[in-house]
Amino acid sequence: MSQATDMAPRAVPEYPQRLGHPRPLWMLFMTEFWERFAFYGIRWALVLYIVAQFFGGEGAGQQPASRTYGAYLALVYAAAIFGGYIADRVLGYQRSILVGAAVMAAGLFMIAVPNQQVFELGLATIIVGNGLFKPNISTMVGRLYRTGDERRDSGFTIFYMGINAGALISPIITEYLAKAVFGSEAMPSYKYVFIASGVGMLISLVWFWIGRRGLQGVGLVPAGGESLARVAWVLLGMLVCIPGVYFLLAAGAGFLQWVLSLLFVALAVLLMVEGIREGRVQRDRVIAMLIIFAFNVLFWMFFEQAGSSFTFLADQIVNRQFGGFTFPTAWFQSVNSLAIIFLAPLIAWIWVAMKSRNPSIPRKFGLGLVFNGLAFLLLMFALSSLVDGAGKIPFWTLFMVYVIQSVGELCLSPIGLSMVTKLAPVRLVGLGMGGWFLSTGIGNNLSGIFAGHVSGESGMTVQSALGGYTFGFWSLLGAGVLLFLIAPLINRLMHGVK
Repeated sequence: MSQATDMAPRAVPEYPQRLGHPRPLWMLFMTEFWERFAFYGIRWALVLYIVAQFFGGEGAGQQPASRTYGAYLALVYAAAIFGGYIADRVLGYQRSILVGAAVMAAGLFMIAVPNQQVFELGLATIIVGNGLFKPNISTMVGRLYRTGDERRDSGFTIFYMGINAGALISPIITEYLAKAVFGSEAMPSYKYVFIASGVGMLISLVWFWIGRRGLQGVGLVPAGGESLARVAWVLLGMLVCIPGVYFLLAAGAGFLQWVLSLLFVALAVLLMVEGIREGRVQRDRVIAMLIIFAFNVLFWMFFEQAGSSFTFLADQIVNRQFGGFTFPTAWFQSVNSLAIIFLAPLIAWIWVAMKSRNPSIPRKFGLGLVFNGLAFLLLMFALSSLVDGAGKIPFWTLFMVYVIQSVGELCLSPIGLSMVTKLAPVRLVGLGMGGWFLSTGIGNNLSGIFAGHVSGESGMTVQSALGGYTFGFWSLLGAGVLLFLIAPLINRLMHGVK
């Protein structure tokens, strides 16, 4: 497609500028900030809560808890494929974000009920709501910039900082509420973690509701679909979907992996058909995007140990004592976000400063895989050489694992969001963004299966962690090297997209 044709359906208003970017970027930044506050507020607590509430605190509960957590994350991201399609064809992006936020808030309040069935129904409700919210808020960022605008990557990096600002403070606040205000270190009151996260989601909803006028019509409902009846039908459909998602959670990670794989194949076919319809260039770009999606699966399979096996590692095998202070397990969830906030401007500046030497998109992804692998190399060293007499590894090792992984994440994740808006067929950008999150979801489900193997049948040990993380290192290193080698081929398929 020509540049002119590509821009035609994506006319961009003349937005007022703030700090070098369209002003609505900052409204979307804060909307995502509060949604991520809600999402990450429960992240540190979920597996610990499942083990404590439904397995009596026994180590045997770690494997099912990790698998439930992985399946939950997988379905959160897989649901984005449907949310993107609904926004593209039915509701528009603005209404999709509002409806998704409301449903997510309801699910967050449901999981505060100490009943396993209600808890899992609450998780299913969060999944369905997030599927309508998550891909569309990211797509809105891309629509603030004209095709070819060099600020696009920088804008997505700023948006990514909003994600991590919310993720930084939420574990600290929710951990304080659970252990210092409404509970104790020995008996945390996890329900207040979930309630606080629900309140954060409501703030996100109100923030977008008030600020959406600044978008000047971008993301409104497709022509002819202004009737509120469409909203009612979508809500009804979401209510019907919740029991189905509940069934997938209960069916287990193995069955879910088959379902997600079939979804990915179906999505790839839809994107390829549209790419072929638009011509050779768009067809090749879709192929390049799908190849990168495959590597994205592997990255998140190991990165997303943070909410599962790394949580058990921090709780049981890391010496969290230093200077008379015990570093809370929940705070490790904030290390990644803190590193992102400090490193994101530096990485964004490096990409701009390198100009013609700026690594291509595939090689940035390769760097992400390699840095993720280096984090597992550090864990291999700690678990084989730094274990003390009490069977624990030093605090700094896990802290630095999160920092190193953050560098890899910055090489990959914000670039991935931007990549989809450049490579996906124009009529199916929301579906393409859904594909990005589906590949992430597949990786997340595999992360729960992998974390279950790390913990074993009776709970995590130094030996089980060492064996699992050694496998992680070699897998990531091999994938990163392979991606570097095939980068020239992928670049040719991208036809000039950088």
